[in-house]
Amino acid sequence: MSLTPVTLRKPNSTDGFALNNLVERCKPLDTNSVYCNLLQCHDFADTAIAAETADGDLVGFISGYRPPARQDTLFVWQVAVDSRMRGQGLALKMLLALVERVRAEGVNRLETTISPGNEASEALFKKAFRLLGAEYSTEVLFSREKHFDGQHDDEVIYRAGPFTQSAPQPAQA
Repeated sequence: MSLTPVTLRKPNSTDGFALNNLVERCKPLDTNSVYCNLLQCHDFADTAIAAETADGDLVGFISGYRPPARQDTLFVWQVAVDSRMRGQGLALKMLLALVERVRAEGVNRLETTISPGNEASEALFKKAFRLLGAEYSTEVLFSREKHFDGQHDDEVIYRAGPFTQSAPQPAQA
């Protein structure tokens, strides 16, 4: 399989609508409003990363933020990879590049929530934790019954860190 070259960069507000379309195509991701996506690309650009093709197509995106009470932590909100880019290691490449960028600002821990059964996300984050030399723990953060009125699966938080290694850069994706 030939790899599609992409450029990784900080997002900007003009990416908001394309992000909304990307997430819409990446079922079963939860969609946000276009306005939310605009804010993610504008106000949270320092903790997000966009992947685009040479044609300017947004084919990958990771949104995150630094929780106010834990400035040494990057919380990854959502990872989206276009279906035509899957299997090329793009999600890991974006995640490690983002971690390395925020690490320069004192971030040494990584958190995310994953619904049980989302094997792709579990594998992605466990591999990233291993490459970063970080131990991790899990617990239910938001429960199906208590927080989602039975309408959404549990959200399990994965907490990793501190990192003991720099983020290696995987092969071109």
